[in-house]
Amino acid sequence: MLPGDVARKEEGVVDRHCLMIPGPTPVPVRAALAGAAPMINHRGPEFGALLREVTEGLQRILMTRNTVLLFPAAGTGAMEAVAANLVAPGERVLVAVAGEFGARFAEIMRVAGADVRTLDFEWGTAVEPAAVARALEEDPSIGMVVVTHNETSTGVTMDLAGIRRAIPRDDVLLVADAISSVGAIELRPDEWGVDVVVGASQKGLMTPPGLAMVALSPRAWEKAGRTRCRSVYWDFAAARRFLEQPTPQTPYTPAVSLLYALRESLRMLEAEGLENVFRRHAVLARAVRAGVRALGLRTLAGEDCASSTVTAVVLPDGVEGKKLLGLLRQKYGVVLAGGQGRLAGRIFRIGHVGQVNWQDVVVTLAALEMACRDLGLEVERGRAVAAAEEVLGAEG
Repeated sequence: MLPGDVARKEEGVVDRHCLMIPGPTPVPVRAALAGAAPMINHRGPEFGALLREVTEGLQRILMTRNTVLLFPAAGTGAMEAVAANLVAPGERVLVAVAGEFGARFAEIMRVAGADVRTLDFEWGTAVEPAAVARALEEDPSIGMVVVTHNETSTGVTMDLAGIRRAIPRDDVLLVADAISSVGAIELRPDEWGVDVVVGASQKGLMTPPGLAMVALSPRAWEKAGRTRCRSVYWDFAAARRFLEQPTPQTPYTPAVSLLYALRESLRMLEAEGLENVFRRHAVLARAVRAGVRALGLRTLAGEDCASSTVTAVVLPDGVEGKKLLGLLRQKYGVVLAGGQGRLAGRIFRIGHVGQVNWQDVVVTLAALEMACRDLGLEVERGRAVAAAEEVLGAEG
């Protein structure tokens, strides 16, 4: 334990943690306090004003004029909603899989009865627009392409605009899982031609877990109108019907407290300015990658596709991931994430999304450096932080 740390003597672990995982992310005090507001009638005018402000704020953060629907759920729930409303049993769907969350969306589509074709890429690389184009040319029956915009399991961001341009037919819907990019990485659905955007509250939107959102283009609404929804809870038409009432509502009891918190976080993002938010995340991500590489460690993703919200780091030979993460958490008070799926035990992940700043990056890299030394790796003291400072200093 380091000097100045507050410890629970009976456990011998640090009692103050720096949470640097891809989500849930730290919740700003303003948002947390807003979520503690007294309960209100979810059928009354106060709630209608709250819901209207939140949905309009989400439209601005998503840079879209499309209708945004909110559901009390994790992001996976919104993925289920897309399958229930936009895909009829037997319809062929192309899912690009370059990580664990692409694989999850493919499984959701299968369970919903879709005829799923996967387009597989090496984990740690990006979806290639040309490969999507070839797949659609080979199979004209495909009516939907599903892509994970920012693959949390690998630290890779996909070129959504390039993928849309590569799609040879206008009648093919493009669905993007943007759960780990909304509010942190540039996303322009209307400009890029993304028909469906799936998001969630607990990452770039700096709100506790429990709210999922879906933004749908006119083309997606047309498809929903031709598809029988196979769910009561996820029914897009019902959600829009209630939202468009003179006093906006939801079809069933909403997560009122989370909406209060989300409203405050949206206000914070807009006060900072979206371009500034995107730039902050990009700069901090570059600083993290520079620090990691200065330790002699290798990032999974290349610079051409590296994410601004999470960095996946390949574990060095002889280092056990659980041991490294446990040491970071217990001795240095820094919480990082392990690998998922086929990358479990092969990588660890540093989240830098939401309410994150340069101090968080410096603390994380210093802790990682000391933990590596504790595990016997030859690491020059101070090198990781110095490399990050070069990036941070250059970016002002």
